[in-house]
Amino acid sequence: MSAHRLEVLDTPEEVHKRGAEVLADAAKQAVAERGQVELAVSGGSDPWPMFSQLEDLFGDWDKTALFQVDERVAPAGDDQRNLTHLIESLSIGAQGSIKPMPVTDEDLDAAAARYAESLPERLDIAHLGIGPDGHTASLVPDDPVLEVRDRRVAVTAGPYEGVRRMTLTYPELESIRSLLWVVTGESKVDALKKLIAQDPSTPSGRVQPGGDSLILADRAAAPDA
Repeated sequence: MSAHRLEVLDTPEEVHKRGAEVLADAAKQAVAERGQVELAVSGGSDPWPMFSQLEDLFGDWDKTALFQVDERVAPAGDDQRNLTHLIESLSIGAQGSIKPMPVTDEDLDAAAARYAESLPERLDIAHLGIGPDGHTASLVPDDPVLEVRDRRVAVTAGPYEGVRRMTLTYPELESIRSLLWVVTGESKVDALKKLIAQDPSTPSGRVQPGGDSLILADRAAAPDA
C-alpha cells in the first residue's frame, strides 16, 4: 500500500485550484494550532498559478514563513531562479514572508548550513513536483546529494540542466507534517507511477513521508487512475 494518497482531476487548472485549497487549509490549520505557518515551495511552472490563487484563500502572511524547497545557483533576478517566479506570483504583501535560499553566496556549503539553521524544527507543509526523470526538489538522478542523510539542506555536486542546485534533503522532506505533490502532463506518467509505487529507481520514489502525503494529478499524468 502506498504512503501517498492520490486525487486525479481532469485538467491542470483544476489541479492548481485544488492545490491552492489544500495549501490554504493547511496554512489556516497551522495558524489556528501554532500561531503561524511554515511552508516550503518548489520551482517549476506548475506552482505559479497555484500560488496566485492561494492569496484569494489565505491572508495571514504576517504569520507566514515561506521557505524554498530548492533553488538554482544563478544570479538574483535570473529567469532560471525559482525565487524570480515566486515573487512574480505573489503580491507585495505576501512577498515579505519569503525566506530565499542563499544561492549567490561564494561558499555554497556554508550557505546551505546557514539556511538549514533558519528552518523550523518541523515544516508544516511543502509543495513538491516531479520531473519526467522522477526527480523531486533538486534531488536529481545520479548525484551524490541523494545520499546525504546528515544535513537538512545540501548542494548538488554537479550541474543538472546546466546549473547546480541547493535543496532540502530526504531527511528534511520526510520530517514535514504534510506533503503536497502537484503533477500534470503526459510526460509525467511513468514518473508518477513510480512515485505512487515508491519505486526507489527514481529520486521521488525514494521519499518516505513522515506525515500525510497527497498527490494531485491531472488526467494526462494519471490516465489509468
